[in-house]
Amino acid sequence: MKFHVMTLFPEMIENIANTSILGRAKANNLIEVNAVNIRDFAFNKHKSVDDYPYGGGAGMLMQAEPVYQAYSHIVDSVPRPRCIFLSPIGKPFTQELAEEFAREEELILLCGHYEGIDERVLEEIVTDYVSIGDFVVTGGELPAMLLVDAISRLKKGVLHNDSSAEFESFQDNLLEYPHYSRPEVWHDKAVPEVLLSGHHANVEKWRHEQSLIRTKKHRPDLLEKGALDEKDREFLRQLEEKP
Repeated sequence: MKFHVMTLFPEMIENIANTSILGRAKANNLIEVNAVNIRDFAFNKHKSVDDYPYGGGAGMLMQAEPVYQAYSHIVDSVPRPRCIFLSPIGKPFTQELAEEFAREEELILLCGHYEGIDERVLEEIVTDYVSIGDFVVTGGELPAMLLVDAISRLKKGVLHNDSSAEFESFQDNLLEYPHYSRPEVWHDKAVPEVLLSGHHANVEKWRHEQSLIRTKKHRPDLLEKGALDEKDREFLRQLEEKP
């Protein structure tokens, strides 16, 4: 899978893309992260890409033309992929959306800066507006790489254990169960007995119940969207009845 990240700070993209699991995936040619410097397409000798907004107001605005030229440089050689603009106005990023994007062969991610980007170029090139949360950051680079990470790990071979991408938080809209490793007792806290039993069916039952408990405690809103059967609902009813 190939990601084209349009940015004013390509070094931020490259530093993250070359580290840890993403770095290994790149080295193994499982993903490609192409940082496109928007400044390379500026039409002035100072390589500036911002200007004052019409109508006044604080801050500067990224101009339409450098962004459009950077975009055209990408799509000149490939069929036009989806172009994602990281913005607070966008659709909240979820695991479901990550899975949808992971079905694409290529994606463009557009990183904004300053007070934003000239609306006219957004109307022309953006196919998806995506938000990572109801807060404001200084630029789109970190949100963009969050998407790259979440999407990449769904691609076959990126994780050492491909099943890790299937059984994790938000699978079936349930939070992931708690994990334990050695030693068996730490700070007087023992690993739950069922995990030491070797009884796989009981372990899976315990893990599923723990996912239900965690979701009810931390993200009860997810239960409304979860694929719960009657046994799950009965288990949750019993939890509510406990003092």
